[in-house]
Amino acid sequence: MLEDEMIDEAKTPPHPGLKRREFLSAAALPLAAAMTPSTLRAGSRSGAIDGARQDTIRVGLIGAGANVQSVQIPGFRQIPGVEILAVANRSLASSQRVADQFGIPRAYSNWEELLSDTDVNAVLIGTWPYMHRTLTIAALERGKHVMCQARMANSAQEAREMLDASLRHPDLICQLVPTSTSYAIDNVLKRLLGEGFVGEVLSVEVQRLQRGFPDFGGELDWRHDRQYSGYNTLNIGSTYESMMRWLGRGDRVLAMSRVNVPYRRNSNGELTSVSIPDHVDVLYELANGAQVHMRFSETTGLSSGSQTWIYGTEGTIHVSGSNVMAARRGDTELSPVPNPPEAQAYYRVEEEFVNAIRGVEEVTMVPFESGLHYMEWTEAVHRSAQSGEAVYLPLTG
Repeated sequence: MLEDEMIDEAKTPPHPGLKRREFLSAAALPLAAAMTPSTLRAGSRSGAIDGARQDTIRVGLIGAGANVQSVQIPGFRQIPGVEILAVANRSLASSQRVADQFGIPRAYSNWEELLSDTDVNAVLIGTWPYMHRTLTIAALERGKHVMCQARMANSAQEAREMLDASLRHPDLICQLVPTSTSYAIDNVLKRLLGEGFVGEVLSVEVQRLQRGFPDFGGELDWRHDRQYSGYNTLNIGSTYESMMRWLGRGDRVLAMSRVNVPYRRNSNGELTSVSIPDHVDVLYELANGAQVHMRFSETTGLSSGSQTWIYGTEGTIHVSGSNVMAARRGDTELSPVPNPPEAQAYYRVEEEFVNAIRGVEEVTMVPFESGLHYMEWTEAVHRSAQSGEAVYLPLTG
């Protein structure tokens, strides 16, 4: 069964003479380094890109469901010198429908056939996580660059094997599609924290709560099926991916979880038991010992939704959606932090992937190394919830 997954940093204090309002206003300045590829290699920007574009990059799609069709196909198509050459979906008929719809020249009945196509030099893996390890290793062994949908794999061990395979093929580009929905706030949070706005981070509160009531007897989505989703639970991995960018990695993890909806209906309408939790509480520590408390749930009817609080010795930051509020010691209330569109990061994964293949950019969103980190953290949450004990990162076995 093949289908893509829905997608769905040493701190220094601000200049002592800079007043708070002036400091917040400075957030409106464009962050040039964030808006252009910061890892473009100097000296290769002129001439090298145009020269590289003379060689067409031919992409094959393995799993072409809704998100691949709505995001990755348009993303590749807008890049000069890129051709989507082939597609392998769950059946030849399914592959042919996608090929006909998008004008893709070659339709295959299975992924082995596509990987045997020597004209394909890069693949997008759009399947559920359970196939990511198998397909990534097979593609690399066939000499093809790999872009893989998140989540990275079913387990940390599979993710580690994917990373090891990529290291055995250093001439090939490997990239994960980011699971993050935090593009709009990434730059402003990294800047505030990097400039020491809150001082030393003391604690963080994160909640990612859906607002619907429990759907007893609802559809058995693949995200509720351990076979297809592995240790991935709700959106804990994608949230941690963002947290790593803002605050660095965690180490000690404690978690509790619960399955509030124990049965869901499979494609035949039969009630099937569910083992992946729909409610999770996590505590973990940052490198400086600050505690992070995270709550995830899809059974919190009419909840206050998603928000983040970052508390420090000198300031506080609050995030709700794409709105960032902040205050420093001496203030009596939070104030909006300017976050104009031109200063925000944005989705450009296909462009980054192609630039990396052409040798003019390095992968930052998201390399396999980062994927392994979020998979280890995800599995640590599962292990702690099962054992009732703290789990330390990195995992040792």
